[in-house]
Amino acid sequence: MSVGIYEPDFEGSGLRIGIVQARFNEDVCHGLRSACLTELKHLGVEDEDILLVSVPGALEIPLALQKMAESGQFDALIALGAVIRGETYHFELVANESGRGITRIGLDFGIPVANAVLTTENDEQAEARMAAKGADAARVAVEMANLAAAMEELTDEADED
Repeated sequence: MSVGIYEPDFEGSGLRIGIVQARFNEDVCHGLRSACLTELKHLGVEDEDILLVSVPGALEIPLALQKMAESGQFDALIALGAVIRGETYHFELVANESGRGITRIGLDFGIPVANAVLTTENDEQAEARMAAKGADAARVAVEMANLAAAMEELTDEADED
C-alpha cells in the first residue's frame, strides 16, 4: 500500500492575503502586524498582494473578515488582535465571541483564516508572544492557502475522471 503525502508548501508568491488588525491594545497589535508582514514578505508574498484593514477591536474582526471573504479576492485571511484579561467578565466574552466568529468565516466561506488574536492574562504575556504569533499567522495563511488550492486541484481532477 502506498500512502500519498502532501508536504507543506510555504511559497507565497502569487497569493493574495487579507489582514484584519484590531486597534485595541495598539502596541501589541502593531507588533503582531510587523512580524506578520515581515514573514509574509520572507515567504514571497508581494506588498501589492496584501490588503491590511484595521477595526476598533477583536469583536469587529469577524465582520471585516466576512466582507473580505465575500469579495472572493483573497487566498487566505489573517486576524490580528489582542484580548488582555481585565477585572471583569468582558475578557471571556470578547475572547470567545471573536474566536468563534473568526472560525466561522473560514468554515462558511471555505477560505483559510489564520487566527492570531492573542488572549493573555497581562500585557507582558502579550508582548512576549506578539512577534512569534504574528510570524506564525503568516506561515499558517500561506500553508493553508496552498493546501486549499492543492485540494481543489484534486477535486477538479476527480471530477474529470
